[in-house]
Formats: sequence, structure tokens, C-alpha cells
Amino acid sequence: MAHASDMHSLEFRLPDLGEGLTEAGIVRWLVEVGDLVVVDQPVVEVETAKAMVEVPCPYGGVVTARFGEEGTELPVGAPLLTVAVGTPASGGRSEGSGNVLVGYGTSQAPARRGRVRPGQPAPTTAAADGHVDAPEPADGPIPVISPLVRRLARENGLDLRELTGSGPDGLILRADVEYALRAAAAQGRTTVPAADTHAPVAPATTPAPSAATAGGTRIPLKGILGATADKLSRSRREIPDATCWVDADATELMNARAAMNAADGPKISLLALLARICTAALARHPELNSTVDLEAREIVRLDAVHLGFAAQTERGLVVPVVRDAHARDAQSMTAEFARLTESARQGTLTPRELTGGTFTLNNYGVFGVDGSTPIINHPEAAMLGVGRIVPKPWVHEGELAVRQVVQLSLTFDHRVCDGGTAGGFLRYVADCVEQPAVLLRTL
Repeated sequence: MAHASDMHSLEFRLPDLGEGLTEAGIVRWLVEVGDLVVVDQPVVEVETAKAMVEVPCPYGGVVTARFGEEGTELPVGAPLLTVAVGTPASGGRSEGSGNVLVGYGTSQAPARRGRVRPGQPAPTTAAADGHVDAPEPADGPIPVISPLVRRLARENGLDLRELTGSGPDGLILRADVEYALRAAAAQGRTTVPAADTHAPVAPATTPAPSAATAGGTRIPLKGILGATADKLSRSRREIPDATCWVDADATELMNARAAMNAADGPKISLLALLARICTAALARHPELNSTVDLEAREIVRLDAVHLGFAAQTERGLVVPVVRDAHARDAQSMTAEFARLTESARQGTLTPRELTGGTFTLNNYGVFGVDGSTPIINHPEAAMLGVGRIVPKPWVHEGELAVRQVVQLSLTFDHRVCDGGTAGGFLRYVADCVEQPAVLLRTL
């Protein structure tokens, strides 16, 4: 059995969840203070701008503190919880998992960066009960640059001389102050009043009008909503887009799908047939499966087609990505669309399943509309839009008939190609929709 002297606490910080994500919101804690956890056990469910993720802890032991309430957002690197290791549950060991997400999974505790200034005692290790002994105040100037950091500390009665900064050369950052405040709150104590009682008090400011007094509701641009806003704004700023469209007779495509699904075996979705048409069109017009490198001033034509498709969920619009769509047949495409759509509805898509697309297929016809001019999914170069398929009068074989008609639109980055290439791509897609027999032989 391990003795109390064998125990020490390890701090687990919010890991890098990959794909450039810098923050996440706490949706649900899966453990309580005092719970035993094992290595790689999920401890918290967080929501990033791209997906819901269960975060596993790389340490085994007893949870001694949690940082952050459900509904709050934390930056990558902020403390999530502390775990007392060296207990019987962990076998007296403090080994990490060496596993899981990007940026963590180590065999050592992730130490807070910073250096000890001359005359300043080294910070003590947190005890198994979660208590952290504050270092003695140091003499000399306090290493703080940001006035916002000073104000945050002053308004919360925190003595900055108690902190060891995690920035370069011990610089105290806002994250260090927020960490100290959370630690104090978790221990059920108030912070020590700052020694500088003569510091100027920030002038009182008039609070912003509430939603009730302003006659409206404020909706924070965060999570998926914020990420979508940022991406669409960047697309509009950077990409000189243009749109062309054409009406097509989809009757034969619908008949072909019905014939395929009449036989025994997995059913083929209409979206999968449209996706297969897209990949065939991109093979003939590779200019549209590309991206623009502004720094290098180069157009990068991509070898693989990773096909994104727009999916509306309760959490907002997401664009899951079918990897290597160019190498899939209609049956494989159908299965992957179904899997990703269900994951989108459940909110369990991984960051990898929501990034890396090279071309997007947008079936806005499910909303009952005929056409649209979609915004390109930056940094891609084009998006094919498909409207609803409805019976309309149409001249077929020289006679007026009622046919199943669809409007197709292509929004493209005019830097990667001219209108002739874009028109050729869209015309090929329309031809495949109207006469799918040749294409279907390759599915």
C-alpha cells in the first residue's frame, strides 16, 4: 500500500485537439473530485468549433481538483484537472499514457513553464488533497506586461508576486492569473489581497445594455457558429468567386437509381451518384480540385479528392469529409455518407472528419429551394450546388413533356481557372445527370 508521502499531484491540461483548434467549451464533466480514474479514461466532454470530443486523461489516480464549469470555454493548455498519483489504484506509479490526442500523452507531468528568479524559492508540488502552497513573495519588479493581466489580478485581489509566470523568462500571462483564480475557487478560499493597496482603481464603466433593454437577443459567435462565421468571412475576403448554373433533366438519373435499387443488396443514395459524377468531372477538370497558396503565389492542384458535403444539424451547419472519394464506388460512397451523417447528428464527428476537404457538394435541394450561390468552403476552390428535383415542363425528344428537372450551380475561385473550364465542368456534370448510362458502367 502506498503511503501519503508517496503521493504527488499531476496537472492535466486541455490538450491540442488538432487541426488548428485553440479552445474548447466544457460540455459535461465525466468525473467528480474524489473519483478514481485509470490511464486513458475519458474525464470530460468538450465541444470544439468542429466536433464533440471526449478527452481522456493520461494519468491514473484520484481526481483532486477540476477547473472550469460546464458551459465555460478554455484555451488549449489551460488546466483541466489534477490527479493524485501514487495511490493503490495507480499501483504507486505516475506513468502517463503516451497516447491519445495531439500535444499530450506523456510519461511525465506537464510542468508549468517558467524560471525561478534569484532569491525566490521554487514552487512547491501540490499535495494529494489538491492544496497548493503558494511561494513566498519575491523582491524586484513583477514580470507583467499586459495591463489587462494587472487589472484582472487587481479586481480579484490577487498578488501577482505570488505567481510564477509560464511565459518567456517567467512572464506572467493572463492564463496564469486565471489558473490561480480557478485554483483558489476549487480550494474554497479567497485570494490574498494585493500588497499594492494604492494601485489606481479602474474607472467604473457603464454596462452594455442587456438583451431585454436593447430589445433584442445577443447570440455569442462561438463553437460551430463562430467557426463558420470566421471561415465564411475569410472566404469572402480572399476568394474572387464566380457562379454559373444550368438546368438539367434528371429523369434518367432517377430511373437509373430506381433500377439499381430494385435488385437485392445495399441501396444507392442519390447523393452518392451525384458525388460519383463530381469525382469523374474533377478527373477531367483537375483545376477545380485545388487550393491557392497566397504566400508562395502558387496554385496547388491536389491529387486526391476529399469530398465535403454540407449537413445541417441541431448544432449548426457542418461539412463532413469523405476521404479519397475518387477511389470509391457508389456503394462505398453511400455507406460513408450514411456513417458521417449519423455522426454529425450525434455530434461525434472527429476534427479529422470535418477538415481536409478539397471540393464540396452542397445539396440545398433538401430545403425545398431550386438554386443558390453558395460561399466557397475556404481554402477549397469550388463547390457544386444541387437544387430540388421537381416535375417541370421540358422539351424532350422534340416534344413537350413533364420531366424531373434540377438546377445545378458551380461557384468557383476565378484565380484557379477561367469561365471556360468552369463551364466545361458544369456541362459535364449536367450531361451525366441527363445521360448517366456511360458513367454508371464504372460504378
